[in-house]
Amino acid sequence: MTKVFEPRDVAPRLATGAFILNSGLTKLKADEGTAQGLHGMACTAYPFLEKLEPGRFTRLLACTEIAVGGALLAPFVPTRLAGLALTGFSGALVGLYLRVPGMREEGSLRPSQDGVPLAKDTWMLGIGLGFLSAGPPRTGVAVSRCSHRRRRRCRR
Repeated sequence: MTKVFEPRDVAPRLATGAFILNSGLTKLKADEGTAQGLHGMACTAYPFLEKLEPGRFTRLLACTEIAVGGALLAPFVPTRLAGLALTGFSGALVGLYLRVPGMREEGSLRPSQDGVPLAKDTWMLGIGLGFLSAGPPRTGVAVSRCSHRRRRRCRR
């Protein structure tokens, strides 16, 4: 049986998955003012989103967060696939941080007081990139490098 993730991936998958899933579930209940605020900020960074009405945008964002969070939490989703989803999602959030005025200190990548909530998304990008760089999971079957030698003791 093939494993889809390594034990070392459990903690970051649980932490990021639960965080993103919670955010998505919260956004499903967003009122009109919240939806307009989210939409306005997103349109500042990504002008093509102006075509969507704020409520629809917020529902799509919530569904995206639920899907990404769920993929991270689901043990049958391979870590590299979950990492691809996390990297894409968090990359868009980091883009928001970099493009929205007032999120960073003047002439710096350091966040302003208003930018701290968005700057924290960089840790998700780092986790996603780490998941993408991971090799395929081991199956748990140890194969000796000396398996070709019959009944002789392997000298290393």
